Amino acid sequence: MRPEIIRMFNENQEFRLFVRQHPQWYRTLSRDPSAVQALEKEANRFYGRTFPQRVEKMQSNLGLAMMMMEMLKMGQDTVAQTQETFNS
Repeated sequence: MRPEIIRMFNENQEFRLFVRQHPQWYRTLSRDPSAVQALEKEANRFYGRTFPQRVEKMQSNLGLAMMMMEMLKMGQDTVAQTQETFNS
C-alpha cells in the first residue's frame, strides 16, 4: 500500500477501523489509490454522517422529546385529578 494511504490511516483512526471491519478496502486501495474518496463516502455512510442520516437522527430525537413531554403532561394531569379527588 502506498505511504500516503498508510499515513491517512495513521492520522484518521476511524478510517483505519472501517477498513479493518471491511477488509476488501485493503485490496481496493492497493490496486487503485484514487479510491480514497469512495472510501471516505462509504465510511461516512457507515458511521451515519450523511445529511439524510443526520436529519433522520434529529427527527427521531425530536419525536422522543415530544413523547416525553406528553408523558410528563399526562402525569401532571393525573396528579391534579388525584388531588381534586382527595380534596372533595
